[in-house]
Amino acid sequence: MASLNLDRSIAITQGAFLKSETLKSEPLTVAILDQGGRLISLQRQDGSSMMRPDIAIAKAWGAVAMGKSSRSLASDAKQRPAFVSALNTLANGNLIPVPGGVLIRDQDDTVVGAVGISGDTSDIDELCAVSGVQAAGLVADVGAA
Repeated sequence: MASLNLDRSIAITQGAFLKSETLKSEPLTVAILDQGGRLISLQRQDGSSMMRPDIAIAKAWGAVAMGKSSRSLASDAKQRPAFVSALNTLANGNLIPVPGGVLIRDQDDTVVGAVGISGDTSDIDELCAVSGVQAAGLVADVGAA
């Protein structure tokens, strides 16, 4: 099992920032959490607005807490809004059900953490998250929409 440590977290962030440059995205904030929801790394590109760290952490936290991507949580919110609202209440408002929170799996398919990105549209955030995870040699799990 590959662990998610600071070096791998930095590699994920660098891969995400590289993708954001390619896409010419708005400034991003990248949060990396371990499988227990503890913050390993939080980095902001210059110009990233002040709420972005909280949003990025919440996207990642919701993914790791529920064992599914924030894209999947967005789908759940459309199909079962009362359930997701109750989840967010239990999470003290720290769950954001929009794309950009991606589970990180190792080569054995074990969840080792999650990355949350905020700054551009949710789809761009997710694209950068996937690129970052792959750049670190891990598997990005975006789930089903």
